[in-house]
Amino acid sequence: MLAPSIFGRSFVDSMFDDFFEAPFWETSRPAARSMMNTDITESKDGYQIEMDLPGFAKEDVSAALKDGYLTIAASHNADNEEKDSEGKLIRRERYQGTCQRSFYVGEEITEEDIKAKFKDGVLTLLIPKKEKQPEVEEKKYIAIEG
Repeated sequence: MLAPSIFGRSFVDSMFDDFFEAPFWETSRPAARSMMNTDITESKDGYQIEMDLPGFAKEDVSAALKDGYLTIAASHNADNEEKDSEGKLIRRERYQGTCQRSFYVGEEITEEDIKAKFKDGVLTLLIPKKEKQPEVEEKKYIAIEG
């Protein structure tokens, strides 16, 4: 069923606009909006990945390479507790989160090829370019008896 159009937009098109623009659909933590923003630049020798990880320590971040996919994961646990002078709990906030991203870098790349550095909440990875080595065709002979 088609709804009538008022001023170029139908009622059905605009019915849920206010609902989905409500602030509770956004994350309650502003830092999460900028989590894992990534810049990838290419040079003649390779690629540089710069990933923003605000609020994470070096120990919270891991990078793994499997089947040509580089996966970067970060996890964070925070427990903020405030007590008054008598030791009564006034406020307690907990945050626990994990995020990860994967990039295909090719099956020729090994863990030893990738250089990583973490400083001031920015993870920088240097990945060299490697050409895929052509497979050498191996001739197999059949033994002939007689």
